[in-house]
Amino acid sequence: MRVVLADDSVLFREGMARLLREADLQVVGQAATGDELLDLVRLQKPDVAVVDIRMPPTHTDEGLRAAEAIRAEHGQAVGVLILSQYLDAGFAVRVATEGEGGLGYLLKDRVSDLEDFAEAVRRVGRGGVVIDPSVVAQLVGRRRVKGPLDELSDREREVLALMAEGRSNLAIADRLFVTEKTVEAHIASVFSKLGLLPATDDHRRVLAVLTYLRAS
Repeated sequence: MRVVLADDSVLFREGMARLLREADLQVVGQAATGDELLDLVRLQKPDVAVVDIRMPPTHTDEGLRAAEAIRAEHGQAVGVLILSQYLDAGFAVRVATEGEGGLGYLLKDRVSDLEDFAEAVRRVGRGGVVIDPSVVAQLVGRRRVKGPLDELSDREREVLALMAEGRSNLAIADRLFVTEKTVEAHIASVFSKLGLLPATDDHRRVLAVLTYLRAS
C-alpha cells in the first residue's frame, strides 16, 4: 500500500514514515504544505494520504482543505486519514459522514501505537472509515436527557463503539472474545433499538450509526 504524508514538522513526518515502513507500508512521499500535498498526490497516486489538519501558512484548516481537494479530484481512489492534535467529536463525525469511504480521523497521540496506526492506514486505504476510539467513546458515552441509546445494554454499547470505529464483525468478536454469531445478534439488537436498518456494507453501517449519534 502506497502512502504519502503531510505535516509541517519534519521530525513528526519522519517518525510516521519510520513507523509505517516498519509495518511494511510504502511511504512514497512527504509534504509540508497543502499545495505540496496536492502536487505529491497527483505525481505519486498513493492509496492513502495521511494529513495533519493544521499546516502553513495559517495553521488552521489547510490540511482539511487539502483533503477536500484530494477527494474532489481523486474521489475514493485516494483514501484520506486526517490527524488532529486535539479531540473534536463534532469534526470527527463530519469527516466520517461527508464521503462514501476511505476516510479517517485520528488524534496524533494514536500515531505512537504502531499497530493501531498502521491498521488505521490500511483500513482507510481499503475504503473503510476510521474514527479515533477516544472520539467514539465520547459520542457513545455522552449523557442525554432521554433517547434510544438509553435502551442499549452495556455489551451493546461496546459493540456500537467498535462498529463506529469501523471494525468488522470478526474484529469485534476478536476484541470482545465472543463468537461472530454473537456479535451479529448484538448488532441486530442495536439497530432495532435505534430504529436503523442494518446494511450489508460495513462502511454504510458505520455511517448510519454516526449519523444517528450526530443528530441525537
